[in-house]
Amino acid sequence: MMWQQVMTEPKKIEFKSVPVPAVEPGKVLLRIHRIGVCGSDIHVYHGTHPFTSYPVTQGHELSAEVVSLGEGVTGLSVGQKVTVEPQIVCGECYPCRHGKYNLCEKLKVMGFQDTGLASEYFLADHARITPIPESLSYDEGAMIEPLAVTVHAAKRFPDIDGASVVILGAGPIGILLAQSCRAAGAKKVMITDVSDLRLDIARRLGVDAAVNTRDVDFEQAMLEHFGPDRADVIYDCAGNDISMGQAIASARKGSTIILVAVFGQRANVDLAVLNDHELDLNTSMMYRHEDYVQAIQWVNEGKIQLKPLISRHFPFSKYLEAYQYIDAHREEIMKVIIDVDRWED
Repeated sequence: MMWQQVMTEPKKIEFKSVPVPAVEPGKVLLRIHRIGVCGSDIHVYHGTHPFTSYPVTQGHELSAEVVSLGEGVTGLSVGQKVTVEPQIVCGECYPCRHGKYNLCEKLKVMGFQDTGLASEYFLADHARITPIPESLSYDEGAMIEPLAVTVHAAKRFPDIDGASVVILGAGPIGILLAQSCRAAGAKKVMITDVSDLRLDIARRLGVDAAVNTRDVDFEQAMLEHFGPDRADVIYDCAGNDISMGQAIASARKGSTIILVAVFGQRANVDLAVLNDHELDLNTSMMYRHEDYVQAIQWVNEGKIQLKPLISRHFPFSKYLEAYQYIDAHREEIMKVIIDVDRWED
């Protein structure tokens, strides 16, 4: 038997004892070591995620160890470190047939519309597993999924090489995106937030300018750091009316805004200015396998640092306390990790 996390309703988590899955052909039994908590998980915790119902077992940012291989599985070995791509796609719709399966018409994501990986063991399809180099820790392995989000987002602006970039929101995704843009060749990166702690981490990880918009006007900061030509692209990693409003109001005419964050509620922004300034409003949705491969490569090459973003660990049994801690220290923390292989302190 094993323990499995279940969020039965907003702000309520239970653990149930269930059988360890039996190995099946084409599948791999994994022992889960780490689960990362992300902003979308917090939306689920508060009951504001637009595409999740209850009960739900969470967990989509993870690292694991291969325990057993099903018949027909090749390319993996027992004891190997891996992560899992949590998308479940149909393979038949137009996006899937054209290589954009992250936009599958029937897309489900583990931990949101399907069972997540917050269990001591998990039976995963071989095709969804990506090996992690032995040189990476399990902590780093659990952060490959959010890093893949930002690798994909960086590429959503085709001219990122040599570009001037602004990122709104210096949470884990914002700082990972700053590093991803740098790794992809961006010339200059400015990031904004209202937390000095987060901005200090961003500075240590190589951004050119880190601006607290509680103290400094956003548009003035952009003019100061980029001059009258402003930025080529603005990424919204905050996902609220204030951040998107800042982007629309201050973007260079004819430039690009890319929404990376998940809006927890309907937006109320000035589309008249968006239209009048002929701004390209683009979006970025998750990732594809090549983004995982690129993410792992950049970490292995030292171009992206993950460990400085980890704020605290919680044992598996303290899942609810982890969410409560995040709520109580929202501007003081970055990434919280659940140690699934550790039941209690």
